[in-house]
Amino acid sequence: MLNNRIAIGAAQFGGFPYGISSDSSKKVSYAEMSNILIYTKSVGINTIDTAIAYGESESRLGNFDVSNNDVITKLPELPKKCHDISSWVEKNLEGSLLRLKLPKVYGLLVWNINDLSGPRGRELWAAMQSLKQKKLVHKIGYSIYEPKELDIYYDSFFPDIVQTPYNIFDRRLDSSGWLSRLYDSQVEIHIRSIFLQGLLLMNKTNRPFKFDRWLSLFEKYEYWLRDNNLTAIEASISFALIDPRITKVIIGIDSLYQLKEILGNLKIKIKHFPEDLSERDSDLLNPARWSRL
Repeated sequence: MLNNRIAIGAAQFGGFPYGISSDSSKKVSYAEMSNILIYTKSVGINTIDTAIAYGESESRLGNFDVSNNDVITKLPELPKKCHDISSWVEKNLEGSLLRLKLPKVYGLLVWNINDLSGPRGRELWAAMQSLKQKKLVHKIGYSIYEPKELDIYYDSFFPDIVQTPYNIFDRRLDSSGWLSRLYDSQVEIHIRSIFLQGLLLMNKTNRPFKFDRWLSLFEKYEYWLRDNNLTAIEASISFALIDPRITKVIIGIDSLYQLKEILGNLKIKIKHFPEDLSERDSDLLNPARWSRL
């Protein structure tokens, strides 16, 4: 069943801006959240991905019974003047559990992997391991932007979960060898940005001019979609699900309609994705860089 490989990204539940056309002032209503959570339960989706930094996402989720879900949250960026890192980690998790109204969470991730640098990083990881030993957290790990970050941190900080971007344009996790290495080590691989924060779903008319730098890539992509009678959403979902090494596919939504549209396309309609549709330029693949374009 493909549904159980889907995780709901809850950034929009708290009004956290996510996606190229997101509105940070807009929160998903409680009524719509209720509809979404009831529906996900009925179709076998039981993973929710959130973060302390996602606005009111945790506290709003806490107004519903999410105890039957595997909830994954993320620590905020480690303050530079934090003198007691262990206490800081514990207090952050304690706050998450209070807001979520849960006795424990499935996963706790480092949001900014650079927080693992140096002695402070070792203290941070040790504190997370301690929470795991106390059974307040089932699995620990980190979120990355690029596979080269794994080159730096993986051997010193062996994760249970790695969350990473992965989509038709961004196949670096696979081409670098890290997808196989993580899978072989039984690390859960949770992919996000399967639509490249909405960019892969946009047509030329709606796509911001700053992305014209990669116009030839987008044109090849659009021709390929037409030649294979595929919609952009069908292609993106097929790419995310075709590889059995992927544990979870995180999909950010702000309405039940959106969720049903995505689940309605939850089929692997194509098995071959041309190599010339992949890109390695971080300026395109890392949305954190888009403001500089």
